[in-house]
Amino acid sequence: MEAHLLRAVIFLASLSSIAASYRTANFIVTAPSSPLAQKIGDAAERFRHDLALQWLGKPLPRWNSPCPISAQVAPHLGAGGATSFVFQDGQVGGWRMNIQGSEIRILDSVLPHEVTHTIFATHFRAPLPRWADEGACTTVEHVSEKARHEKMLVTFLQTHRGIAFSHMFAMKEYPSDVLPLYAQGYSLARYLIEEKGHRKFVAFIGDGLRDENWLRALDATYGVDNLAVLQDAWLTWVKQGSPSRRAAPEIGATPLVALASDAQRKRPKPNLIHRIESTDPNKAQTPSTPSSHLAATKTAPAGDGWYAAGERSTAEPLSFAPGSIAAAVRRERHQATRQQPLQQPQQTILR
Repeated sequence: MEAHLLRAVIFLASLSSIAASYRTANFIVTAPSSPLAQKIGDAAERFRHDLALQWLGKPLPRWNSPCPISAQVAPHLGAGGATSFVFQDGQVGGWRMNIQGSEIRILDSVLPHEVTHTIFATHFRAPLPRWADEGACTTVEHVSEKARHEKMLVTFLQTHRGIAFSHMFAMKEYPSDVLPLYAQGYSLARYLIEEKGHRKFVAFIGDGLRDENWLRALDATYGVDNLAVLQDAWLTWVKQGSPSRRAAPEIGATPLVALASDAQRKRPKPNLIHRIESTDPNKAQTPSTPSSHLAATKTAPAGDGWYAAGERSTAEPLSFAPGSIAAAVRRERHQATRQQPLQQPQQTILR
């Protein structure tokens, strides 16, 4: 009798350890319990609908195959996630999403971040620039998560870890020092979104993806044809505390060039932030450094501790060579990750 009772207890315990599953139109959720699986699945559908309206102005069509979501939920887990998908012949599929963290952080930050990756993948059918993809996805997270990035950004900019825009716009892979890319990408995405809205930002990214001429796309959407001007304007805004740039529709946000020419604010000139690798001006560029008209040289901080680096040549406009991201990643698995605090994310185009 005791043996039968023991087996029954073991059987019930094993059942309780099996994750529950819940299916919606576009997601299949595996989570520690049925109520939690349903909560995550329903939230994922809601985010997919509402965020698509916000970014694209219309809901997404139903996917041909649902996206599996594997959720690890526990109060002690750091919040993070990874979503992968495959681009092939102008289509996207092969979804996989893994999320983890406390229930509240999954629902208010991780899940909307990862669902936004799927919205962009469905819309663009090609990988976005890393700064734009992660930056835009971070804008939909909880205010506490966004504040964390803004706080880290100030530290990065004051300690030589900022990324020059000429470098950041050319990045197709994640750098080894990835946290500045997240913080700076989020800040610039927010800055541009508050300039003209979510749909204009999406239009800008789509325009740039066509030929990877980001200066042309930047000029067409935001009226700025110089990355140094954009960087000056953005950095001035960050130094002011990144205040909201949203204004009444009939007034509009403060123009980019107006912020860049603010004579009231002292700042380094030419104010081209760059993560310094060496103070030797004769040292050759490393292969990982993109070719540009920025020569990295260390400068002393201004009175407020903000570092600057680089002199921009006026011999010719700053530009990027056209490429073919969409063609290069066909039939390759693309992975986008919501980076966990103080951990190295695995965010690569998987081959």
